[in-house]
Amino acid sequence: MSNKNILVTGCAGFIGSNFIPYFLNKYSNYNIVNLDLLTYAGNLENLKEIEKNPRYKFIHGNICNRELLEFIFKEYNICGVIHFAAESHVDNSIINPGIFVQTNVQGTYTLVDVAKNYWMIKPFCYKDEYKEARFHHISTDEVYGSLNEHDLFTEETPYAPNSPYSASKASSDMIVRSYQKTFGLNTIITNCSNNYGPKQHDEKLIPTIIRNALSLKPIPIYGDGKNIRDWLYVMDHCRGIDLAYHNGSNGETYNIGGENERTNLQIVDIICAILDIQYPIKDNFPQNNCKKIASYKNLITFVEDRAGHDRRYAIDATKIKTKLGWMASENFETGIVKTVEWYLLKYRNDCL
Repeated sequence: MSNKNILVTGCAGFIGSNFIPYFLNKYSNYNIVNLDLLTYAGNLENLKEIEKNPRYKFIHGNICNRELLEFIFKEYNICGVIHFAAESHVDNSIINPGIFVQTNVQGTYTLVDVAKNYWMIKPFCYKDEYKEARFHHISTDEVYGSLNEHDLFTEETPYAPNSPYSASKASSDMIVRSYQKTFGLNTIITNCSNNYGPKQHDEKLIPTIIRNALSLKPIPIYGDGKNIRDWLYVMDHCRGIDLAYHNGSNGETYNIGGENERTNLQIVDIICAILDIQYPIKDNFPQNNCKKIASYKNLITFVEDRAGHDRRYAIDATKIKTKLGWMASENFETGIVKTVEWYLLKYRNDCL
């Protein structure tokens, strides 16, 4: 029996570059084609470990390019899609919303439309050889907006996006949903909480904290630092995607969350405490001006809050646990130590 060919998008980025090695290692019956435009967040160094794998193919290109997508589906006989590609940084969406609409909305539409046309004869009628073909869209909890102090996001929570980024992701979710409802396309949507772990882009919160700390630069925290996020270790997310893709029900949405609520200030305090133990300032910064800094926590600096900054996100992951048997293997205390150790190796030679 020949291998199945799956198209994954945007997998030179953070989550995808953790997902592909995991997926190739777990399943010997899949070939993966990775389509990535390699914008600022995409880095092929993230995929060095599998670049020579005979079951992996990288294509440099844009999900908005219909001609390219049609070629890929035909050339590689694509029988499944796992769609990671997205512009995802909220600050950047405030500065330039148009890019987010183009990639996240137009790109998702183009991709799902090409998949529908390639796999289906007409609405609700698949070609015989693609009856198992599935489109899995990776989304975010930010589509639900901001929470009060007590509630949790469920799959039934109404969408209320508050930034151009989250609005563009909400729009892409609705496009995928419409292709399931209108055309009968076999789709899955997963909405995840904040991911953390190896290979995340430097601009994100946790890498920024670690990088600035190791450079003895101010560690910027928006507003009062009390915005709350639910943190999910990236490999736990990858396992959730795997389960949803293979075992999820057509047309369903599954929320994947770590159930690790922390304020931004708690995050920076925890990271600084780990660095104080693993890379103490007094032992690693002999310069005279460093003697004034007893702990990395002394570098914390509060800056003007971000526009439209949602106060709290938190996911109820009951559905994916009960329906698909997913469980997180890392709690925040174990996951953050692994994460800091990975970035410590990455940054210390560059920063010092």
